[in-house]
Amino acid sequence: MLGKLARQHDPNVLVGFDHADDAGVYRIGPGTALVQTVDFFTPMVDDPYTFGQIAATNSLSDVYAMGGQPRTSLALVCFPEKADLAILERILAGGLSKMIEANCSVIGGHSVRDEEMKFGYSVTGLIDPTRVLTNAGAKAGDRLVFTKALGTGVISTAIKKKAAKQSWIDAAIASMTTLNKKAAEVITGGVGPGLRPGHWERSSAANDERQITNDHFAVHAMTDVTGFGLIGHAREIALASNVSLRFDAYRLPLLEGALECVRAGHIPGGLKANREFAECVVGYEDGISEELKTILFDPQTAGGLLISVGSEDATELTRALTAAGVPAVEIGEVMSETKPLIAIVP
Repeated sequence: MLGKLARQHDPNVLVGFDHADDAGVYRIGPGTALVQTVDFFTPMVDDPYTFGQIAATNSLSDVYAMGGQPRTSLALVCFPEKADLAILERILAGGLSKMIEANCSVIGGHSVRDEEMKFGYSVTGLIDPTRVLTNAGAKAGDRLVFTKALGTGVISTAIKKKAAKQSWIDAAIASMTTLNKKAAEVITGGVGPGLRPGHWERSSAANDERQITNDHFAVHAMTDVTGFGLIGHAREIALASNVSLRFDAYRLPLLEGALECVRAGHIPGGLKANREFAECVVGYEDGISEELKTILFDPQTAGGLLISVGSEDATELTRALTAAGVPAVEIGEVMSETKPLIAIVP
């Protein structure tokens, strides 16, 4: 709907809503820009503290996806008038625990009475305006690296139906409460708010010729995979970058129980909407199971990072992420623009 409104012209807006990017970026000085985002939603787990953690992790993710560092946040609360305020206190405490982990200060917020509980944050971060990672820089020949695993949407639906195994719940919660902070630090080198694409170095240490010193990789584009699912966010990269993408279906990392949830019919409404909207740009080669086709559109909460990185750096980046404790796998490649826009191969 924003696209239908009158356009504002401000040269300091470096990233707006033109390409459906993860966050907005606004330059405030020669070497400093703000990264701004907002996200809130209804509970997907029963425990208030865990819900707060998930909401905070999800809200912070967009700043990390741009290559920025979160600095401040404002809590957004919708809470039933007659509900127990102890529940809200636990939600806020869970959110605060993740904000503390992210070194992001909670400086206030706003609440309204609402029969349906909702919680999240508006987050502001800092970034070097010359080092912003958007979804518009993917280049033909790049490899696609993905962190975390898919399946939080279908598992959350199974949780609501009391049909999820405890091991599935535990795996999904662990994923949804893991910040993308460590992954972003590896990608950006951990030496500043962002990444200068194409610059990275290897150590010349005699005992480890492959040791990375600054962890700067030729990352050309990045996004986090959240509510629009893998295909929805991949579509944004492809359209913004004027390229096509190809995914190796059976290399996709999946959470325990994800395919079982699909087979049992635990399909969230968001998945159906994502598929109806975006499947028109997808082409499937023979041999792709219906369960895998479905999971491609699963709306993720606090999902992983989808990274378009130069082919010469893909293996080293994947290795560096894994060494830092971040699950990461190559799942595809970037191609020159063609049809279908997104190809799924076995």
